[in-house]
Amino acid sequence: QVQLVESGGGSVQSGSSLRLSCATSARTLHYHAIGWFRQAPGKEREGVSAISRDYGTTYYADSVKGRFTISRDNAKNTVYLQMNSLKPEDTAVYYCAADAEDVPGTLLLPAEYDYWGQGTQVTVSS
Repeated sequence: QVQLVESGGGSVQSGSSLRLSCATSARTLHYHAIGWFRQAPGKEREGVSAISRDYGTTYYADSVKGRFTISRDNAKNTVYLQMNSLKPEDTAVYYCAADAEDVPGTLLLPAEYDYWGQGTQVTVSS
């Protein structure tokens, strides 16, 4: 079974940085694209960033481009989301997810993903 475990969330001030981790298995990384999503209270879940399965192509939402960086460490079976210059509007529960289809152009769409982690809270205060 596919298991995804997020960690690294916390409460920080505006302008700070956090690095989220999504730990999984080697098999999951080999056969799935991995995406990061977030959901703020009262809002729909939105795609933040994703990395494709085969070539490691990365995708970012416009709201985080230039501030967030996704990366994959195959030796540690972990996908990271480095978040810099955090803003209060980045406050949300962050989830990582796995997508077996890995269709270019769809990796920021929550509906494309088959497996989800439990989420980690990120709170940014002004």
